[in-house]
Amino acid sequence: MTATSPSPFDLDQPQAYAQWRATKLATQPVRAEDLIVDVADPRHLSADERAALLHTCARANMVVYRSPVVEEDKAVPRLLGAQLGLHRLDANWLADEDGISPIAVSTQRPGARADFIPYTDKPIRWHTDGYYHPQSRRIEGMVLHCVRAAGEGGVSGLVDHHRVYIALRDANPAWVRALMAPDAMTIPERADDNGVARPAQSGPVFSVLPGLDALHMRYTARTRSIAWKDDPDTRAAVAFLEQLLSSDVPWIFHVQLQPGMGVVCNNVPHDRSAFTDDPQRPRLLYRARYLDRVGAPPAPHRHALQAAQPELQL
Repeated sequence: MTATSPSPFDLDQPQAYAQWRATKLATQPVRAEDLIVDVADPRHLSADERAALLHTCARANMVVYRSPVVEEDKAVPRLLGAQLGLHRLDANWLADEDGISPIAVSTQRPGARADFIPYTDKPIRWHTDGYYHPQSRRIEGMVLHCVRAAGEGGVSGLVDHHRVYIALRDANPAWVRALMAPDAMTIPERADDNGVARPAQSGPVFSVLPGLDALHMRYTARTRSIAWKDDPDTRAAVAFLEQLLSSDVPWIFHVQLQPGMGVVCNNVPHDRSAFTDDPQRPRLLYRARYLDRVGAPPAPHRHALQAAQPELQL
């Protein structure tokens, strides 16, 4: 696809969409196992390992790596991301100073982390990371690295947002148009004891990244602290997404991350089941979120940590 080619995400270009759709469906992984790439050390990829990771992510917007590296080393997600074009870390106020978030059940109650679902053992509904961010701070890429698995549960659901887009557009293109509106989904402001901690943020569910003709999805299945545009097409599209993501279509994958495994993705929708910790070895994952896409070309100021913002979900 060139810069002058019709975009498959343009609703007025049905032929471009049909061609892109056919290619996508012909090359899409069909089993969770198809997402897995074995690597010796995520911190030091061989040329073949890097190519395999990028190839799978290009097909599915995500890849699962499997390695024998199980020590508590936050350099794993950082160095892995850098080798795959991820440099601009998006720090949040609950992350460590290096911008990497250790995802574990918080034992500090009351405490900031304990107030947010990722730091509990509760299930997390379908969402993309940073859905409460402005368009200028889109979370485009993510690395999630498993150091210790839960004693039971903690399964990750993963779905390529391209497949979600195809299902929605095939069902009714008007629903896609509704979800591309700049005011389709609004996250209300969040206040704390000091005032407004995060202003209200409106934006589309589906958008096309400038200059890349790449599709971005911004979504949460949460039912509180969210306001959907009140029109028939938006309401129908949201209901369709909820039903789709709770269905058993084969291209929604479920992965139990084990120590040394992780996910690299273009911020695809994901969820997490509830879990029970082994008290001797509680669940621990490292999460790195980026303003870059996997394999994207260099951009200026890539190494600057972005301003910390509150987080709501995984």
